[in-house]
Amino acid sequence: MSTAGHPPVCQFALRGLLSGRVVLIRNDVKWDKMGDPIISAACMRVVNLLAGKPPQSVADLTKMAKVTRTAVMEQLGELVAAGLVEQTTERLPGRGRPRHLYSMTNAAMGSLFPDNRQLVVPAMWQAIDEAGGPKLRKKVLRSVSQSLAEHYKKQITAKTPIRRFRELIELLRKEGVLVEASEQNGRLVLRKRSCPFISMLDEHHSVCYIDQNMMSEIVGRPIRQTECRHDGDPCCAFEIADAK
Repeated sequence: MSTAGHPPVCQFALRGLLSGRVVLIRNDVKWDKMGDPIISAACMRVVNLLAGKPPQSVADLTKMAKVTRTAVMEQLGELVAAGLVEQTTERLPGRGRPRHLYSMTNAAMGSLFPDNRQLVVPAMWQAIDEAGGPKLRKKVLRSVSQSLAEHYKKQITAKTPIRRFRELIELLRKEGVLVEASEQNGRLVLRKRSCPFISMLDEHHSVCYIDQNMMSEIVGRPIRQTECRHDGDPCCAFEIADAK
């Protein structure tokens, strides 16, 4: 997936990736400042009709929505373009023409409907602490960061820490993460303007460790976090601690 040229949509695209969906981005979709697609009430009605149901045909949706076929087709086009609805093709028996079926994507579920992450995530941290204390928490975070590092290591070919850091930045950018690279005092600095772990933040900033340790595993050198949005900085910033 590429979101080049579409900075406002990066957070939504990343949420789609984290939920296992590939979100296609098009210029004719409007997006709000938070990176969520702006859809009409009519489109939201179609999404509600698709939620929790098997794929539906245009005829099915027209009947349920009690509007014209043309209206449903327009709304589906907008939703498919925004990555909120997926279109598949069903081949019918005989020589009849195949028909299109539509279903709601996981990205739509995560973007348009309320969730209880603000309750679940703190409860998970508490359960981990109660089960094994700080040692277990650190073990869990290390395992998560190492799993993420392995995902990116497979795509990185550079040998030196600086070049590996640059390749990681490009991979994150291609995935839709809002990242910037700059040189400061002879050091390469990565600035993450979006945070996929924002809903997982706890008082210990444990999720920040995931990012930092993941980068260290990939680069092969210790990574230092110099700024953190959770401490009031505009974004999170990282650099190689002993780059020379």
